Amino acid sequence: MSRKATKNNIREHIAYLAARIMAEDGIEDHALAKRKAARQAGAVDARQLPYNEEIDAALHTYRLLYQKQHPLQLRELRLLAVEIMDEFLRFDPRLTGSVLNGNASQFADIELLLFAESSKQVELDLLNGGLRYQTVEKCFYAGEMPVEAVEFSFEREAVTVRLAVLTPREQRTRLKKSPVGKPLDQATPRAVEQLLAQQET
Repeated sequence: MSRKATKNNIREHIAYLAARIMAEDGIEDHALAKRKAARQAGAVDARQLPYNEEIDAALHTYRLLYQKQHPLQLRELRLLAVEIMDEFLRFDPRLTGSVLNGNASQFADIELLLFAESSKQVELDLLNGGLRYQTVEKCFYAGEMPVEAVEFSFEREAVTVRLAVLTPREQRTRLKKSPVGKPLDQATPRAVEQLLAQQET
């Protein structure tokens, strides 16, 4: 077998292991899953590591074979996301993360972006709704420039909901989770409803 074929086989094996780790352990961080998978496979050459897209493809295949309940779990998470987005509609919410891209595990968080002149506006809505929440600082990136945000998190139906509050000006920015990452996919409530409608067909 050629060296190139061997390298490709190792990449495919690591992609499969990473996908299984993400599916079974609820890990949503591709880099973490890759590191764990590489250790299991005994790979030391970073060039053998698969791209995130390769892991996503392996994850899709893994769930088709071994997690028949995944489409229903994803649908329930998206329905809950729309319900919460409607509650914060005045902040022009956007769904992002694994619930949007379809890679969400059973224990995935719902990640929303909200846009307000002040995070206090969102906090007031949380207080008025009687929600018990936690607050942390979060950092996104526009290119290589950090963009600070306040993130509120609370529980709804045993699911953690994360609300990252940005300014309306940043709504037009292609935000990333890291300086070298790709821009976040985002979806409005209506776009998520369209995804739900597609799941029914």
